[in-house]
Amino acid sequence: MQTREQNVDLNSFARRHIGPSEAEVAEMLNELGFEGLDLLINAAVPKNIRLDRQLKLPEAKSEAEALAELRAISRKNKVARSFIGAGYYDCITPPVIQRNILENPGWYTAYTPYQAEIAQGRLEALLNFQQMIIDLTALDIANASLLDEATAAAEAMSLCHAAVPNRKTFFVADDCHPQTIAVVQTRAKPLGIEIKIGDYSRFQFDDAIFGALIQYPATDGAIYDYAKFVTRAHDAGAVVVVAADILALTLLKPPGEFGADVAVGNTQRLGVPLGFGGPHAAYFATRDQFKRHMPGRLVGVSHDAEGRPAYRLALQTREQHIRRDKATSNICTAQVLLAAIASMYAVYHGPKGLRAIAERVHRLTSQLADGLQALGCTIAHKNFFDTIRVEVESSEVILEHAAKAGCNLRALGPCAVGISFDETTTPRDIELLMSIFRGTTVRDFADEELGEPPIRIPHSAFRNSQFLTHPIFNTHDTETEMLRYLKKLESRDLSLTTSMIPLGSCTMKLNATAEMFPISWPEISKLHPFAPPDQTAGYKEICQQLEEWLAEITGFAAISLQPNAGSQGEFAGLLAIREYHASRGEAHRNVCLIPTSAHGTNPASA
Repeated sequence: MQTREQNVDLNSFARRHIGPSEAEVAEMLNELGFEGLDLLINAAVPKNIRLDRQLKLPEAKSEAEALAELRAISRKNKVARSFIGAGYYDCITPPVIQRNILENPGWYTAYTPYQAEIAQGRLEALLNFQQMIIDLTALDIANASLLDEATAAAEAMSLCHAAVPNRKTFFVADDCHPQTIAVVQTRAKPLGIEIKIGDYSRFQFDDAIFGALIQYPATDGAIYDYAKFVTRAHDAGAVVVVAADILALTLLKPPGEFGADVAVGNTQRLGVPLGFGGPHAAYFATRDQFKRHMPGRLVGVSHDAEGRPAYRLALQTREQHIRRDKATSNICTAQVLLAAIASMYAVYHGPKGLRAIAERVHRLTSQLADGLQALGCTIAHKNFFDTIRVEVESSEVILEHAAKAGCNLRALGPCAVGISFDETTTPRDIELLMSIFRGTTVRDFADEELGEPPIRIPHSAFRNSQFLTHPIFNTHDTETEMLRYLKKLESRDLSLTTSMIPLGSCTMKLNATAEMFPISWPEISKLHPFAPPDQTAGYKEICQQLEEWLAEITGFAAISLQPNAGSQGEFAGLLAIREYHASRGEAHRNVCLIPTSAHGTNPASA
């Protein structure tokens, strides 16, 4: 049995997580012909690129000390009741999924599934995700997730441009989520694409438009019939992208049924914590004719020599690790852990459960609309799913009253506020919101006087088609059945629970258990990304600390934590370089040198 070395700090994070013992290090050095690590470093790392000083970083802490400090910082966050919406919603992560996926190293330490034979569990979970998206959007094919809804919309714009290559203008409806519009604009600029933003109902297509993006329901909750808009787009030779709310699609006519070519969105509200904006798994679905322009991972099914089904990554010739600078996209991964949670949420609840959740959310929203109208408030849109736009004299005043009551609403200009409901909403929330608009807790009428709220979804927008009919979504509605299914999939996968993973790339290999604890703390998991700044002081402190430490380690003046993947970091860096040259009057410099040995995302990003 291996003995632990003497004079070693047993509580040291490094000792607990850097695998080789002193004896093993000595054995490796002996094999290489060096007497110590310093001599190996001297031989391997040129002296002129080594740092000649100690890094100015705080003293290392033990796991217990670090967790205590993180807990203290996180308590500076204030978790208010959020009704902000805008693509992000509180939800309930089923305990069987939280404990056995989100908090389970068998799922969160597994590596990118390049080797299909040791990744069958995750590949099945991702196949479930793809099937869920195909069913809910009524489109032909879906990938294994992307990074976020806004990025997915930008990728959809690229697909449209590839499908209609000789045009340069992309239309974006002005009632899309603001963050989506911003990302699409940023992505369009270096591609030479012109973005036109406007009212979808008044927009006239011409032969310069290659595609269009619309939100369903709109960012302020309105439900529109887009069928005629899609027809006009197709008649003009353009491709249509619909950014659709995934839960709403259990009740609303899916994009594929009114002619959309691409559907994108966020699956966060299917059991994934808010987490101040991420990480979450976006979805991307399209028609079969566009499948080779689709970004990201795609899981397919083959059969082995004995006829048994076997999962593997499919159509990889689209991807950066093969096509490099000619790749469909620079994105080389999927949000696997979050996609697995979302897909298992659908497996656990099934089609009846998802529809019941959506119906309850809609019923409560409709009840609030009735109550506010009874108070004399104006509800801007007759048709909605989970979000209403309330016209007010001053949105600032209403938001102040809401803040005093411990909840957050969304300002929609100076004279309107948005209120979004979700899976966690209760009748007490309606009472709270009514008191805010009433200005007092004294009621003008009893709740029962309102009666049963009407359905605010127009008949033409109702979904009549079935979804999630595969047995996998209809046979795991008890905790024990779900638990066994999750464990069966986990046993078919390689993770750090079974072996070291000797692959070197940009993917993180270590998620220490102590590092995973905070993601389940309410102060970390339940903050909306658009919560007021005075409620997010803890997050800001954590981000500031990390930025300062990374700046010291890398030697740069500043750090951005905005990119949510290595591919996005590369792209952001190239955009910064491009803008730097443009600021110096050298925008003509458009050649990027990339070594042939570079990771495939490098040429794909360039």
